[in-house]
Amino acid sequence: MSTTKKIAVIGSGVGGLTTALLLTKQGFEVTIYEKAARVGGRLAYEEEGPYRIDQGPTIVLLPEMLLGILEEAGIDRSRIDLIRCDPMHRFYFEDGKVLSKWSDREEQIEEINRVFPGEGAGFQRFMEDMDPLFPSGVSTILERPFPRRRDFYTREVTRLLKDMRAYTSLRSAMGRYFNNEQLKDAYSLQSLYIGGSPLSTPGIYTLLPYAEHQFGVWMVRGGYASLASLLADELLARGGEIRLNEEVETLIVENRECKGVITPQGPALYDAVVYNGDFPEISKLMNGKIRTRRKYTASSGCLLVYLGVDKRFPEATAHQFFLPDRFVSNMKEVFLKRSLPDNPSFYAFNPVAVDETAAPEGHSVLYFLIPVPNAEGIEDWKDAEAIVDKVLEAAEMKAFSGLREAIRWRKIRTPEDARRDGLYGGGSFGIAPVLFQSGVYRPQPKPYPNIRGLFAAGASVHPGGGIPIVMQGARLCANELIKEMG
Repeated sequence: MSTTKKIAVIGSGVGGLTTALLLTKQGFEVTIYEKAARVGGRLAYEEEGPYRIDQGPTIVLLPEMLLGILEEAGIDRSRIDLIRCDPMHRFYFEDGKVLSKWSDREEQIEEINRVFPGEGAGFQRFMEDMDPLFPSGVSTILERPFPRRRDFYTREVTRLLKDMRAYTSLRSAMGRYFNNEQLKDAYSLQSLYIGGSPLSTPGIYTLLPYAEHQFGVWMVRGGYASLASLLADELLARGGEIRLNEEVETLIVENRECKGVITPQGPALYDAVVYNGDFPEISKLMNGKIRTRRKYTASSGCLLVYLGVDKRFPEATAHQFFLPDRFVSNMKEVFLKRSLPDNPSFYAFNPVAVDETAAPEGHSVLYFLIPVPNAEGIEDWKDAEAIVDKVLEAAEMKAFSGLREAIRWRKIRTPEDARRDGLYGGGSFGIAPVLFQSGVYRPQPKPYPNIRGLFAAGASVHPGGGIPIVMQGARLCANELIKEMG
């Protein structure tokens, strides 16, 4: 008579919670260990008085992937209220041009031709080229693990990588479709969603700008962070256990088998363990059992600003990007020189544009994200306030009239804050999505093939960052565990 397999999950980010739900759905008994006082990892709120806004992710891409994985985990899609944002984004350029992005292709061609005459044909060609490549990319790369190099370098994968120009940068790949530099910027900055520079993120990430138009840009009513409590409540309702304020100090690894964890409460034995944290940090739990010489590059950091404002901005959209004249130089400052930008690009999130309940009547909550280096090498963030002041001045001039005098709450979060919260290197997105940290070169859901019972999920694990993609990684992780446990 077989007994129920017991699984420990280290970390309650969306990867850990999703893995736990997928496993309980298959009859496993799951305990989550979370060192913090709350679940969710990057899914969290910033709150002050009547104001509340997401601390981290805001943009929902690939809604069907997100909803489909949750359904597989036993959560009906009716429990997640997604709101479509159309226009998806609005871009404000330094020279005064304003470009809206629409999900409808014909509408977007018209908009591009209005702002950048003659460039609409390039957009149409991009979408038509990607129509067959996107589903192939999902099935060939996102939906399978690569435990060995030879699993990756098959004829099918190699052909896809060539067709999607994985050997060049995302910005260079988009340069095949647009002549205008500002359009190249608008269709390659999506790499910033996962902490990568458009100048070094591989061309295969053309999947991102394509997905925006093909599947739309969405937000979660109540904030992305509401997903964390939904998943945790479902896990508890199934009899799963979540142990808050209990940090795993060591993995129990004996004879090439992971047999449990050690916390301040003592050792606890399990049939398997899932590590859901930024993957490079797993070495701290190994107690010398495994040595790796690999040095991972952390993703970029974010200087984040949260505002409560006693004003609404009826002309502003939910998602907006503000780009300097020299966006490429801005990216080089952040990613190559590792310095704080003189004239930063930034993103603004204004949820009341599509969800009036996101703030008290007549008020707004706003979120500004400024791409900056991660915390490695930058210890002093004393210039953060000056950068924030410059950003808010620019935002007020271009899209948020009367913003600064209407601010009633303001909070800044730096990469150093992110590092203190346990994010690798103070980067906001795990390890960077550069070529040799993608695909087979990224940590896999079964990260150590010669250690039975040890698995991994999260933004630093294949297939990568972004909430739906992390959930897809959780699905791969659960499948690998189920296969090994027999």
